[in-house]
Amino acid sequence: MTDSPRSFDPIWEEKYAHGHAQSYPWDSIVSFVFRNSPRDRPRNQISILEVGCGTASNLWFAAREGFSVSGVDASQSAIATAKSRFAAEGLTGDLRVADFTALPFSNDSFDLVVDRGAITCVGFADARQTIKEIHRVTRTGGFFYFNPYPEYLSSRSSGRLDAEGLTQGISAGSMTGVGQICFYGRSQVETMLSEWKVLSLQHTVATDMLQPGHQSHAEWRVIAEKIT
Repeated sequence: MTDSPRSFDPIWEEKYAHGHAQSYPWDSIVSFVFRNSPRDRPRNQISILEVGCGTASNLWFAAREGFSVSGVDASQSAIATAKSRFAAEGLTGDLRVADFTALPFSNDSFDLVVDRGAITCVGFADARQTIKEIHRVTRTGGFFYFNPYPEYLSSRSSGRLDAEGLTQGISAGSMTGVGQICFYGRSQVETMLSEWKVLSLQHTVATDMLQPGHQSHAEWRVIAEKIT
C-alpha cells in the first residue's frame, strides 16, 4: 500500500514516523475485553479486531493474554512499529496497513471489535461506512466498542467545520495537536449504531481543576452488540 486512503489524516503518519507510540493499553479497552469476551471458548479461539490500531498497544495486551488479534491502521509506520514489537516478544497478530472503511476480512470473523478514538478522526460518511464494515465482520452476538468525542468539547469551537462534519485546525482545548476530529452528539452516536443493540452509552468527563478554566476532556464510551 503506497497511497493513504482519503479517510486517513496524514498527521498520524507523520507522528508515527517520528516515534509516536503508546506502550500500554487503555484501561477502558482492558475492561471491555475482559467483560465481553466469550466464556465458552479458550482465549486462542476468541478473535479481536482493532480499527485504527496505531502501534497496537491494545492488541499487544490482548495477544499477551492469549487472544487471537488483528488490527488495521492506514499508517505504514505505525504497523511497522507494531509488527516489530510483536516479533520481539514472540507474539502473534494479523497487523495490516489498510483503510478501515474497507476492512480486508471475511464476514463474521470477530467476536470483539475495538475503536479507541480512531473513527472519530474521519467524517460522518466515512464513519458510517466503517461501522457498516465492522457490522459485517463481527459475528452475531459479538460486541463493538465505539469511542468518539462529544460535540460540546471546547476544541470544537476553536476550529473550523468542513462539509464532512470534521473540525479542522483545532487550536485550543484537550484535542489540540491531533488533527481533524468529528465531534458527536448523542443522536449521532445512536444513528451510527442503528443496526446494533446498544448495551451501554457512557459519556465520561474528566476535569483538571488545576488548569485555567478547569479544562475538561470528555468522550463517549459505547458498547453495542450485533444481534442480526
